Amino acid sequence: MKLKLSHCIGLCLIFLSVAGLSVSTFAEEVHKKLDDRVTSAKTVIDQIMATPDKGIPDSIAHKAKCVAVVPSLVKGAFGVGGEYGQGVVTCRTPHGWSAPVFIRMAGGSFGFQIGGEGTDLVIVALNQKGVDDLLKDKFKIGGDASAAAGPVGRDAQASTDISMRAELLTWSRSRGAFAGIDLSGVSVSQNSGDTEEFYGKEHTYNQILEGNVPAPEAAHPFLSTVAQYFGSASENRSSNPPSQ
Repeated sequence: MKLKLSHCIGLCLIFLSVAGLSVSTFAEEVHKKLDDRVTSAKTVIDQIMATPDKGIPDSIAHKAKCVAVVPSLVKGAFGVGGEYGQGVVTCRTPHGWSAPVFIRMAGGSFGFQIGGEGTDLVIVALNQKGVDDLLKDKFKIGGDASAAAGPVGRDAQASTDISMRAELLTWSRSRGAFAGIDLSGVSVSQNSGDTEEFYGKEHTYNQILEGNVPAPEAAHPFLSTVAQYFGSASENRSSNPPSQ
């Protein structure tokens, strides 16, 4: 039986409506996932810094030029040793902490590990070279960028030679314990797709981390938490990210 033209048109319109709804729903789910990632980064900082004797030393926090947070880096998944995680980065600017960008972390060593274990990571760039590294499309910790396990304790004396020489200081939290961690061999790369989705249009990482792009509302709580524990822009005016 042949369908009438009007019936075909009706079916096509229904199909297009359903397809449009599916695309819209998918976009909403992706955006919610990104919002949740930023919220998780805020929670990681809150929980780590809420315990003064186990947090990042103030002497380091207030010198930070950029802060990267990777909630639940997964290690040892699928029977092979390794790491994979998604995180966010913000940098200090003359006007406050920049809107965030999204990064990926991947790397690892082979082993006979079964199952994954989530580990929260915090990475702090201490100098301009560390900032430059975070602006690269991709770099390897311990190879392209020098890194050291960060000291723990908000009041700790953190002026050791290794801390001052390193471009990046790294910490991890697993099962409630917070400590410096060696991430040598782990690659950090820009996640341009998620960043573009978060802002609704394309921006370069330089533009965002220099503070030239307004932060979406969903990022405000995260940036307020970073400012609370790492200080405001006025505390480190020499720590601007590089110009293009």
